[in-house]
Amino acid sequence: MRAKPILMDTESVLHAYRRWAPVYDTTFGRVAAAGRKHAVKLINGRQGKVLEVGVGTGLSLPAYSDHLQVTGIDLSPEMLAKAREKVERLGLDYVEGLHEMDATDLDFPDNSFDTVVAMYVMTVVPDPEKVMEELERVCAPGGEVILVNHFSQEDGLRGWFERRMAPLADQLGWHPVFPVETVLVREDLRMTETQSLRPFGIFTMLRFVKEPGYGLGRTPHALAAKKRSGRRSAQALAAKLSMQGRKMTDIRYWRSLRRRLSSQGAD
Repeated sequence: MRAKPILMDTESVLHAYRRWAPVYDTTFGRVAAAGRKHAVKLINGRQGKVLEVGVGTGLSLPAYSDHLQVTGIDLSPEMLAKAREKVERLGLDYVEGLHEMDATDLDFPDNSFDTVVAMYVMTVVPDPEKVMEELERVCAPGGEVILVNHFSQEDGLRGWFERRMAPLADQLGWHPVFPVETVLVREDLRMTETQSLRPFGIFTMLRFVKEPGYGLGRTPHALAAKKRSGRRSAQALAAKLSMQGRKMTDIRYWRSLRRRLSSQGAD
């Protein structure tokens, strides 16, 4: 049976990030830097208005191109205080606003943003399916929704470790057990790209385009075919993540990596 994430309530999330805020930039912020850099580089190739959901301490804000109009939201006032300090200190004029807001109830009109990005957020929120609904709603037709997140696996050492950590979700501030299928729930979001990210493939980027009616075939047969296609995509992604996890727990992989690094050092 597939493990399900242990849900956290909003107060638990706030409490966890109240503790994380003073040290976030120098701890998890560094671990997640590569994924953040990759996502922002993609967004900088786009145009228009950007919403970053879960902007946190604003680590990504200096990396955005100034041709964009960036808005950030976060539930944690402690995190937002640090983000606002960065914006002021660095003179980031393209940041149009930073708001204390719940990702399950975004205070923006429909179709407000050309790009919506949520980095390292979905394993934190109490109701990820509702967050996906909101990301879809505020994204304009033809716009993109980009997720960077940890997705759990069923088997191997990593799967075992994630299941043992699951009861500690409240203390950690995120869900160690978080299947990718949890976010593949919106019929107007067509997944166009998946990519494993550094370090070690722990995180994955999912890229969606908003195409209203994509999952609403004009006939029952078309609808059933698209649902089957979506299930196959989810299964393929889950298999890819599982394979990556098995590689990470294979001692032969680490021995090979050490030999390559030693060879590069000798050169």
